[in-house]
Amino acid sequence: MTMSDLNINWDEVIKKEALGIGDYDLGEILGVEAGHVITRKGTVDKDKFSLPKDLVERFDGHKVWFKISQEDAQRYQRY
Repeated sequence: MTMSDLNINWDEVIKKEALGIGDYDLGEILGVEAGHVITRKGTVDKDKFSLPKDLVERFDGHKVWFKISQEDAQRYQRY
């Protein structure tokens, strides 16, 4: 399945929960930029991620799942 097969309205994913493989918490979606979904995780030590849209597996209206492991997510971490 390609990203275009998902037909996601990207405006609807803002403030939704982002999860990776094994329900790894990627935080809350802050915004969508060209080709990337920006998330923030944590309340004190906030981790930010810039995740490629093509890693999105599905969106059920409440949560967005990404095809990414905890280890791989670190590559997309922003400081």
